[in-house]
Amino acid sequence: QVVLVESGGGLVQPGGSLRLSCAASGRTFINYGLAWFRQAPGKERTIVAAINSYGEGTYYADSVKGRFTISRDNAKDTVFLQMDSLEPEDSAVYYCAATWDPAGRRWQYPPAYTNWGQGTQVTVSS
Repeated sequence: QVVLVESGGGLVQPGGSLRLSCAASGRTFINYGLAWFRQAPGKERTIVAAINSYGEGTYYADSVKGRFTISRDNAKDTVFLQMDSLEPEDSAVYYCAATWDPAGRRWQYPPAYTNWGQGTQVTVSS
């Protein structure tokens, strides 16, 4: 089991940037695939981006490609989501998630994510 704590959300104007962080504690961080999900009011939780154990493999939802960047620092047990060119449609609660994945076969599979942070609110508004 790994405990995840997000930070970095807030209010930003359209076109602005935010950087979310997620600090992990517990089992060996490098054995986890990591992802960011988001959920807007009245909508389902959907995956935004994912990254494999060593950080060389990444996945992005079509809606954020070219604007968001996921990265991880295995020395600091932290995953990041850099969000640029933010749009009002990006407003949501953003969740950090982890899946135990030493073989590197689960990190792109959203239902595999069973460890969740508490979420951080991102609001894009003028």
